[in-house]
Amino acid sequence: MRNVKMTVAYDGTNYHGFQVQNRTGLKTVQGELEAALHILTGEKVKVIGSGRTDAGVHAQGQVINFITGTRIPPERFPLAMNSLLPRDIVVWEAQDVSPGFHARFSAKSKTYRYTIYNDRHLSPFWRLYAYHVPVPLDREKMSCAAGLFLGTHDFSAFCAQDATVADHVRTVFEFAVEQEGPLLFMTVTADGFLYNMVRIMAGTLLEIGMGKREPGSVSMLLQSGERKLAGMTLPPQGLCLMKVEYPADKLKADQ
Repeated sequence: MRNVKMTVAYDGTNYHGFQVQNRTGLKTVQGELEAALHILTGEKVKVIGSGRTDAGVHAQGQVINFITGTRIPPERFPLAMNSLLPRDIVVWEAQDVSPGFHARFSAKSKTYRYTIYNDRHLSPFWRLYAYHVPVPLDREKMSCAAGLFLGTHDFSAFCAQDATVADHVRTVFEFAVEQEGPLLFMTVTADGFLYNMVRIMAGTLLEIGMGKREPGSVSMLLQSGERKLAGMTLPPQGLCLMKVEYPADKLKADQ
């Protein structure tokens, strides 16, 4: 048996999130991947994802792994998978990894990007991949506030209230706010994320950019732990999982 890791990109517009749902008939990214693997290997394969992206959320560098007995060489997996998958899901690469590798629990960091289309009119080409904000934004204030998220904090104020995880402490390594024409990118890397954490942080920064709150309010919010005091949860279409990184020893397949 082999443990295979794949890097996957997808447009989440037409899916009810990454994870297979209990309700039948709901199309998910995991479901499509498992169906393709079943055809390819003849096995009932269970796919493990690095994160359970919500409905409408996209990924450029989602990582999955699965256990299989197939002898298909890893370099042939992408072409074979892409011939079976819908066109809005693409396997970038595949490799054999350590038996102990787990796409979710072995991750040392994840990077998400939230995109805002900051112009009077929304481009039709970005309507599914960015949140439209037609008023001017103060990017410098947003960038200053983003820096206050760096380090290890209790992110209870930036977590959906219906989340079930008990530990709300996470470490943010990088948080950049950059602009290219009408596109404003908020890119954050951390050791892990709470449910809706990125979308709430992005919503808080947006309110700062609009002048509705001051940059220093981020520190107060982190100390308060009160979700109701933080910004809005921005819509899913602006969010994209960019990449997931792992320790080198977890990526080495047994010889």
